[in-house]
Amino acid sequence: MTILCVRFQLPPDGEAALPGLLGLLEEFTPVVEALPPDGALADLRGAERYFGRDAVELAAVIRVRALALHGVDCVIGAGPGPMLARVALRDARPGVTCAVPEHPDGIAEFLADRPVTVLPGVGPATARTLCDYGLDTLGRVAAAPLSTLQRLIGAKAARELHEKANGIDRGRVVPNAGSRSLATERPFVRDELSPDRHRRALLSAAEELGSRLRALDKVCGTLTLTVRYADRTATTRTRTLKEPTAHSPALTRTAYDMYESLGLQRARVRAFVLRAEGLSPAEQASYQLVFDPVDEKVRRVEEVADRVRAKFGPRAVLPGALAA
Repeated sequence: MTILCVRFQLPPDGEAALPGLLGLLEEFTPVVEALPPDGALADLRGAERYFGRDAVELAAVIRVRALALHGVDCVIGAGPGPMLARVALRDARPGVTCAVPEHPDGIAEFLADRPVTVLPGVGPATARTLCDYGLDTLGRVAAAPLSTLQRLIGAKAARELHEKANGIDRGRVVPNAGSRSLATERPFVRDELSPDRHRRALLSAAEELGSRLRALDKVCGTLTLTVRYADRTATTRTRTLKEPTAHSPALTRTAYDMYESLGLQRARVRAFVLRAEGLSPAEQASYQLVFDPVDEKVRRVEEVADRVRAKFGPRAVLPGALAA
């Protein structure tokens, strides 16, 4: 096993700890791929040789350090490839690393009885189609003729599914240190029903994210909204932006759109978490030029407001809705 899939058991308000936990993994290997909001993939091929331990033994060390340094437990799956490590993660539990055997026969036995939905990329529609024809486990999918799968779900999807069901993992861990996320949370003192207060919380979160992104000279390509409710459940929505941006009004509009798409009706909201993902340097970003003097004016005002906040504090300049 050379790949670890780690899911950190973060507390409800603990997403800010993820960068530090990713840094912990990077003490073992530079090949770390973040899986926000609470996970990561780590390629330990070099680390196994360097530390003289296999991936399962290194997983135990990572777990102990996460607990000791960050107070966060984790569950870990290990496998010869990223896809297999993700499947193993489903059977892992705190204190016990679930590992996929490296031998082909062992991989086939490990996958055989698992439902098709454990594979990344197999959604509900594909799973329903396969189950309608009795192909409800990976063992049955692996044994089915490729031509049958192609008739059911299409040529490309069938080839990929057939390979994965047979344990062929062509994935790789792609380091994405440049695309780490920034997150901010807006908890309510009491579970909040008011849509107006919900929107003010989202406005505040988007303003903070925009300010932090501009301070880092970064733009984000994706925005994720997590809504936590009074019964401790949560809903998450992700939206890819039309163009990478750190412009607060654009972030606010996207946050409002995701909130409206949830159709919440008198939902008792405990907190909002807004996360900017897919970060990249601002100087490498491009945006559509517009011949609207209002847009240019708003951006200049935003630059001035950032300078004022840098000198007098984050609350020196606020949108009117928040100042009220």
